Amino acid sequence: MSDQVLHSISHRRYNPLTGSWLLVSPHRTTRPWLGQQEASSKNELPEYDPKCYLCPGNQRAQGDSNPQYKNIFTFVNDYSALNEEQQDYTPEASKNDIASLLLQAEPATGRCYVITFSPKHDLTLADMATADIVPVIQAWTRIYASHLSPSHKLYAQAAQALAAIPASPDGEVAPPTKGQLRYMQIFENKGAAMGCSNPHPHCQVWTTSAMPDEPRKELAQMAQYRRDHGGRHLLDDYARLEMEKQERVVWQNAGFLVVCPWWAVWPFEVLVIAKRHVRALVDLTDAERVQFAEAVQEVTRRYDNLFETSFPYSSGIHQAPLDCAEEEAETSWFHMHFYPPLLRSATVRKFLVGYELMAEPQRDITPEQAAAKLRNCGGELYRKTPN
Repeated sequence: MSDQVLHSISHRRYNPLTGSWLLVSPHRTTRPWLGQQEASSKNELPEYDPKCYLCPGNQRAQGDSNPQYKNIFTFVNDYSALNEEQQDYTPEASKNDIASLLLQAEPATGRCYVITFSPKHDLTLADMATADIVPVIQAWTRIYASHLSPSHKLYAQAAQALAAIPASPDGEVAPPTKGQLRYMQIFENKGAAMGCSNPHPHCQVWTTSAMPDEPRKELAQMAQYRRDHGGRHLLDDYARLEMEKQERVVWQNAGFLVVCPWWAVWPFEVLVIAKRHVRALVDLTDAERVQFAEAVQEVTRRYDNLFETSFPYSSGIHQAPLDCAEEEAETSWFHMHFYPPLLRSATVRKFLVGYELMAEPQRDITPEQAAAKLRNCGGELYRKTPN
């Protein structure tokens, strides 16, 4: 039976990246909504806010003052979720096997950073031109390269990338870590609906001594796929399939594919996939950094245009771990997730509650329907066009 029937019946879809399933219920899009509604964000902010702890020259919460930076500013988070130095913890040896099985803990160390995208308080990535996002990509590349293990397969590649990328004109506060860390998660929370505490354009970078669960699951699934399919890469095969079908493709250029994935949980979830085997940021060429910046700009601008609001989301890059064996590095395939919560309008959001928490994720509109809406949201950013 044709896949077209899936647009009108409830069904489950498989996520090969995590090995999980989700429920799709397209018939629920007509249900009335009397629940919570978010305030529509019009992004009416000043270019400089004297109370903002990320604006140039301002004092941060713990007393340090920001420099009068003109481009991008990177610093160690004043309220890091992970610390490099802390009290030692070694689990006590126990004769109680059940306790050893069920009450497990291990120390977690690391370092967290904040990277501002611009000195201007009122901008978002959607407002910024591709050329203005390229320095953001370069900052991500520099901080990733500076944390790679010397024994890493990509270490020499990272040195070449650092030599090719201009240093930040404002400098970066990223001193050497006290020990080798395992993984780096670069992510952005945009908008109050996604828990962002400051609207100044910025992202966070958390480096950890352990492998976090989501990238760990993805790497395990991608490794299994390579073993089962003669060394082929899951995301390479998937990108080629999506480009052939075109049903869920939102946009693409020479280097990157933007797609609403078959297994998307969030209503307008997007996956940005490198078209060739890019293992991490340091693999990107100069041209590909521009192409990646263009992809990020296209996604964020189309989000804002969709409901004519400053669209909230959480986004994050998945790439090769900082410290890993050659097989793990070669299995990695560079991609970026965007998880936005809005469902029907600028004020109605998707909640992952009830069935989603107790059973499995569920979505209403199909990824194909979401992709069609995002394809139609290209063009000039809505707030830059005359009324």
